[in-house]
Amino acid sequence: MYADRRLTKVLESGRKIPFGDTSKFILFSDCHRGDNSWADDFAHNQNLFFHALDHYYSEGFTYIEIGDGDELWENKEYADIRRAHSHVFWKMREFYEAERLYLVWGNHDIERRDQKKVEETLGQKYYDVRTGEMEPLFEGIKVGEEIVEGLVLQHSATGNSIFLVHGHQADPINDRWWWLSGFLVRHLWRHLQLLGVRDRTSPAKNLTKREKIEARIEGWVETQDRLMVVCGHTHRSRFPKVGETLYFNTGSCVHPRCITGIEIDNGEIALIKWWIAPNDDGVLCVKREIVEGCGPEKLDSFFRGE
Repeated sequence: MYADRRLTKVLESGRKIPFGDTSKFILFSDCHRGDNSWADDFAHNQNLFFHALDHYYSEGFTYIEIGDGDELWENKEYADIRRAHSHVFWKMREFYEAERLYLVWGNHDIERRDQKKVEETLGQKYYDVRTGEMEPLFEGIKVGEEIVEGLVLQHSATGNSIFLVHGHQADPINDRWWWLSGFLVRHLWRHLQLLGVRDRTSPAKNLTKREKIEARIEGWVETQDRLMVVCGHTHRSRFPKVGETLYFNTGSCVHPRCITGIEIDNGEIALIKWWIAPNDDGVLCVKREIVEGCGPEKLDSFFRGE
């Protein structure tokens, strides 16, 4: 099957990163950062996201973005995205300079497989109001190192592996024909969105399509030995019970009420959400919560299946 071949290829070529029980990772996907216009689905969550990143940076986490971080299908000029969310990029730059940032590309930012395109966007210089100088966004960032199609986290003691991939590889229309989907999104669906018309090619807005993609990924995972897989793409968070297929999904950062992600910390994994909710005095504040029934669970428990 197409999905099996593509996922296997990405797994075999993915960059390997060793980790241990003291390692800390925060996994987000599908931010779809735009130009802060009416079509920017990330705009209403940008402050939530910034606050979450600030927390994880202070706590020593490595940030891994599992695809579709920037909305390059809808937006022709990357500078518009960087200006709209300059505070978010400033925080991401801190992760990068601390060597704690990896970007997995998805279908909406698939252009990042091209080093020249990366240098024109992520490597571009911009005016830093704090220093009064032109500064590179991510100086020296490279495809194959910090920017990849897939990452494999390998536990140093047990050899267990966690495969991080966006998931569009199980969705031919958004993988093989991504250029056509991108053209339609930029020139058709972006404008129809104003009228409430849903893009039927998007798994995030098409339940039947989403379930088919998830079934393909799960079917592939079941053929692998001692492999946990974390994806994005469908925008539906997933945290299996111990003993079930090891397919996890971060969810997205464009939900109307929250952003969701996956934390790996102290040898444990959990699905978390950041949202704005009232405290006991009725004051609205940003909260981090573990989604009910979704951890924290020992990573080793999943690999042992018990």
